[in-house]
Amino acid sequence: MAVQDSLEASAVTQKSIIYDPKIRAIFFQALTLVLLVAFFSWITYNTVENLARLDKKSGFGFLFDTTGFQILTTLGTYMVDFQIGASTYLDVFWIGVINTLAVAVVGIIGATILGFFLGIMRLSRNVVLGGFAMIYVETLRNVPLLLQLFFWYRILIEQLPGKRAASSLFFGLAGLNKTGLYAPVPVQEPGFWITGVMFFVGIAGAILLNKWSAKRQAMTGQRFPVWWGAAGLIIGLPLVVFVLSGSPLHWQVPLFHTDGPMLKRGYEAGVGMVIKPEMIAVTLALMLYTASFIAEIVRAGILAISHGQTEAAHALGLRAGPTLRLVVIPQAMRVIIPPLTSQYLNLIKNSSLAVAIAYPDVVSVFAGTALNQVGQEIEMIFMMMLVYLFFSIVTALFMNWYNSRMKLAER
Repeated sequence: MAVQDSLEASAVTQKSIIYDPKIRAIFFQALTLVLLVAFFSWITYNTVENLARLDKKSGFGFLFDTTGFQILTTLGTYMVDFQIGASTYLDVFWIGVINTLAVAVVGIIGATILGFFLGIMRLSRNVVLGGFAMIYVETLRNVPLLLQLFFWYRILIEQLPGKRAASSLFFGLAGLNKTGLYAPVPVQEPGFWITGVMFFVGIAGAILLNKWSAKRQAMTGQRFPVWWGAAGLIIGLPLVVFVLSGSPLHWQVPLFHTDGPMLKRGYEAGVGMVIKPEMIAVTLALMLYTASFIAEIVRAGILAISHGQTEAAHALGLRAGPTLRLVVIPQAMRVIIPPLTSQYLNLIKNSSLAVAIAYPDVVSVFAGTALNQVGQEIEMIFMMMLVYLFFSIVTALFMNWYNSRMKLAER
């Protein structure tokens, strides 16, 4: 009887809700949620109390107040049409976002191209190419990015000609000095929009041509010269329309004055396009630094592919170039893309180091100069965090989509 009572008590204990995995999971999730709500409520309460004690304003109304400081002329100031005393802090915010995006996009494109070339060069049997790639990678990836940023900036500032002089580039069409890189800028005329429309039509046609070529190759085994066809649609079609419409575009070339008073010599303001040394230094540093990591990712991805794939391609008569492009790289991309995504995200976040050389990105111009004048740290830092979060999420989503497209089709 005692044994039976013990077994019944044990059975009752086993049926207790404490031993139910679902109940335990719900309990711990609810407990975590309560703790999080309590934590953020405590932070919010303390923030409100401290703001009231310090008699500080809160909210986002400051975004519509006018500014009273100058911003370095960049792509952002050109697109927003920044004017002292007329533009608002919201304009300053967008200027910072545009400048950050410009550096990130150019840096990602440049780092990807350079990194792929360096990664392939590291596997080259040529001692010179392989040695150069190895020295480049081992040097740049082991030197802090901030030091590289200072290095390129000091070179541009100290080694280039002064404001009243310039180094002529491209037969005098462009020039370079301490104030920036001056280049021609296209000026549209009436009717140019037709050429722009044809450019996008050409892109759509190239996409359709690529899909048709893939189906044709799957059915017949014959490759169609897609690159030539795409080049004809994207470049040739707009070019023909541009010529037939009377070439509605002219180039505004920078003007360099060598005569007259000393203070008026140099490049004329507002004529042509100028890229400031700060942007050049930031872009170079980010691009060269990130390319060293991408090179190792590409090299590892290629080495992950079985050598039998290369031997099979050679047995079919493919040379080294087509083998790499058609057989090795497409398979290696499955290994390359995930770590490549991390490097893109690192580049976007590392662009915040531009504040060290006064490039007006969102950290420097909005969370720096504007914050010192407005004094609403919480709102402005929160907006800056949202910018980097948005850029990172968009980049990650795009790379995840691209990664899914590169997966091998399974039957």
